[in-house]
Amino acid sequence: MKNRTITVKGSEIAVYRRNQEDYICLTDMVRSFEDGLSLIEKWLRNKNTIEFIGIWEQLHNPVFNSPEFEGIKNEAGLNRFTLSIKKWIEKTNAVGIVAKTGRYGGTFAHKDIAFEFGSWLSPEFKLYLIVEFQRLKEEETRALSLEWNLQRTLAKVNYKIHTDAVKEKLIPPKITRERINAIYANEADLLNVALFGMTAREWREANQDKEGNIRDHATLEQLVVLSNMESINAVLIHQGLPQSQRLRQLNEVAITQMKSLAGVAGLKKLKGEV
Repeated sequence: MKNRTITVKGSEIAVYRRNQEDYICLTDMVRSFEDGLSLIEKWLRNKNTIEFIGIWEQLHNPVFNSPEFEGIKNEAGLNRFTLSIKKWIEKTNAVGIVAKTGRYGGTFAHKDIAFEFGSWLSPEFKLYLIVEFQRLKEEETRALSLEWNLQRTLAKVNYKIHTDAVKEKLIPPKITRERINAIYANEADLLNVALFGMTAREWREANQDKEGNIRDHATLEQLVVLSNMESINAVLIHQGLPQSQRLRQLNEVAITQMKSLAGVAGLKKLKGEV
């Protein structure tokens, strides 16, 4: 999948998501420096570098091979000492630095390690790198917020279609406002059970420490499915299907659509998971 990019002092640097974390391309970072790619291995042979990335792995990687790391650290600094990215990964099961193959490949490092590498290259370069990386994350946050609000708006529009269908087909004439509200709430909970597996009241009882309601805490995928389900339920109401049958069909729709959305690249991109 294509990487995102940031521009640092005229150089395009790739960023991609791996296990919910951002990794920055070290290969791109050294393109504008003299000696280029050889700088990565020079940095990796540095004893301070070994200590830093080893401690990072111990903090973040439960399968890190610490005994192998200790052996490498003891050899670091000797004239005969050499270490490649491939050897580091194979010997220690490291995850902080990865070699990515293919069209958008290169040597990538977790942002913490990439910033440390930036300091080694040039303090000025590191500062520009951090500024541009923060700008990228702010843009992604704004895009995600915009999409989330859009889906909330669409859900509200479909909710109007849904309530109109309830009003036309399910509410008898000349009943109290309280009874009308109860019927609306009952249909809203039909959707809640089909999608979330619980009613609004059950969610509140299980989440007394949270503000808002069950839909305020929905994921982007759930909001998309909820919007679709409100339109579908309106159609089913007009068809005269009883609530039990509608619940079963809506639950099947929710399961199918959530499975489909789990692999949609556009949603992953908006959530920063590419």
